[in-house]
Amino acid sequence: METRERILEAGSELFRRQGYVGTGMKQIVAGARAPFGSIYHFFPGGKEELGAEVIRRSGALYGELFASIAGAAPDVPTGVSDFFTGAAQHLVETDYADACPIATVALEIASTSETLRLATADVFTAWIDGAVAYFRSAGIDADRAHELALEMLCLLEGAFLFSRALRTPEPVLVAGEAAVARVRAAIP
Repeated sequence: METRERILEAGSELFRRQGYVGTGMKQIVAGARAPFGSIYHFFPGGKEELGAEVIRRSGALYGELFASIAGAAPDVPTGVSDFFTGAAQHLVETDYADACPIATVALEIASTSETLRLATADVFTAWIDGAVAYFRSAGIDADRAHELALEMLCLLEGAFLFSRALRTPEPVLVAGEAAVARVRAAIP
């Protein structure tokens, strides 16, 4: 793996687990096994530029994960259920350290860094658009599909917070049941 890729991977891992503010540049270069100056070579804007790229890249990967899990399901409610169940299992497997990397950063920086706020907003918008398209595939009208996308994502992100704090997958599983019920009720 090239140096730039190693820096992005290390940044992604550290931001996801420790948050943006809690991650230092020295930790990133150590995790990437790269010389300190290489960060500024590849990311002249420093940590903020690196953070924005990590956010967009991680967000795209999580969007693809939803699409692959949901797309493999026999119907939309099952796809939503499978996604929440998988998220709950992943939390347990990572000892509650690995939830949503975008929300972690968004909570920290939304009012202090316009660059990073915009990056998180871009990711959330892409996730909403992806969920809307998925719900539309079940015949749900566009306005209701948009509402469902917001509901599902808000349920998921809030449940991640509770699961991490309480150290139990129950909030994610309960949120998943609520999301599935809302989707089922919206299918014509």
